[in-house]
Amino acid sequence: MAMTRRQRVRAIRAVQYAVLIALLLAIVLAADWGELRRAFFDAEVARSLFPDIITTALVNTVVYTLLGFGFGLVLGVVLALMRLSQVPPYRWLAVAYIEFFRGVPALLVFIALGFGVPLAFQVALDRYVTVMLALGLVGAAYIAETMRAGIQAVPKGQMEAARSLGMSHSRAMASIIIPQAFRIVLPPLTNELVLLTKDSSLVYLLGLSLDQYELSKFGRDALNQHRSLTPILVAGVCYLIITVPLGHLVRRLEARAAKAR
Repeated sequence: MAMTRRQRVRAIRAVQYAVLIALLLAIVLAADWGELRRAFFDAEVARSLFPDIITTALVNTVVYTLLGFGFGLVLGVVLALMRLSQVPPYRWLAVAYIEFFRGVPALLVFIALGFGVPLAFQVALDRYVTVMLALGLVGAAYIAETMRAGIQAVPKGQMEAARSLGMSHSRAMASIIIPQAFRIVLPPLTNELVLLTKDSSLVYLLGLSLDQYELSKFGRDALNQHRSLTPILVAGVCYLIITVPLGHLVRRLEARAAKAR
């Protein structure tokens, strides 16, 4: 007897669940849990990482990220306005910047700022300034495109209404258009913050003192010291402490934006 459509959907779903459960069981049964526990879950090693991994590494990761995001946000807004400018050279400069920094790995930007700039100009940049510039320059390229989309999503009537009230173009942008654009692009901006959090691990290229360690560098040095992968696992969990709440925030903002529409 032929199955109805609902029965076919149920049968397909049952097969999908069965395959998933079979895969999970195969992984669980095939893994050497004793070796995994010795390599990744050494409680003594994990305890020895605290409180420094929180008070130094986690705090520095947050500081590096916020510095880079703050600089990138300001520069990104400027680039977005240049991208939308009626003056062609401004648009060309913005496009060239965005294409260049979106195409170049963040690793090369860190190396250029950490070693190239001091050699070229005989200046020693402060470590935090270098991190802020490196993360900000890369982040600004993505933020600029996000902000441009946000500004273009604001109805044109908003600008026309502001101009009819006697506002100049720049004042209307600052008071009316950009604040609305920020509300529109908050979710993707938060995603960019998550990406910069992970990119902050590249700070190790600059050479850091102990009090400047971020999570990735802290985990790698502890790995060499203890000959255990547990520090890497703990560092990964600390990254999740930062990124999971941000991801939750993105979902909340997206849900709120969907309701507003």
